[in-house]
Amino acid sequence: MNPNVKTIAAALAVTLAGMAQAQSLTVLPVSIQLTPGQGATSLTVLNQGDAETSVQVRVFAWNQASGTDELVASSSVLTSPPLAMIAPGTSQVIRLALREVPVGKEATYRILVDQIPAPADPGTVRIALRLSIPVFAEPKTRTTPMISYRIERKGGQAWLVAANGGSRHETIRDIALTAGGGRMLGTGANASPYILAGATRRWMIESRGGALPEAGSTMRLTGKGDSGPVDQMVRVVASR
Repeated sequence: MNPNVKTIAAALAVTLAGMAQAQSLTVLPVSIQLTPGQGATSLTVLNQGDAETSVQVRVFAWNQASGTDELVASSSVLTSPPLAMIAPGTSQVIRLALREVPVGKEATYRILVDQIPAPADPGTVRIALRLSIPVFAEPKTRTTPMISYRIERKGGQAWLVAANGGSRHETIRDIALTAGGGRMLGTGANASPYILAGATRRWMIESRGGALPEAGSTMRLTGKGDSGPVDQMVRVVASR
């Protein structure tokens, strides 16, 4: 991957009882929160398989400039070691050091842990596994999320839009949209629940065979956020 190219995040992130897991590899913690003034931490990669495996660790700045998750290769966090060979039944500690102190708002990164597969036997295919660990680094000033929601309608499509005007990320799960008559509409929000500081997040609304909400109408939005439960009416607006 060219480190200067902006790429849409396609990393696999699985949460299982406080750890991220991919076949024989386990990475913990599943999420890293650096408190104000904290410049270093670590994560542990465990090889629970029966064969030696290699991993590569890379750092990406994480943003949502276009309304979806985007990753850009970054040197703002140092990793040691960036490459490791892990024997079966053992673990490797990866140390992380923050090179830039966040100012004004929370800084966000993704640590990608890629398993480097051994050469495949003839006629077989080995799949390269990837785990994505979010890293949130707080500035010395107090941070808080400030989320506003709207539904944008354009042509035959509609999106749930969450704008975070605050200085800290928000995580919202179990999102449900209810239209008139109690009809439920789905979104892809639960697959990617983070709304980063100063960013706007967009999720396409699934019509599920019914009509999408019209501009000027409202829908009920419910969910669970880090800051508490969400239960509010959201207006549908026409998108340009």
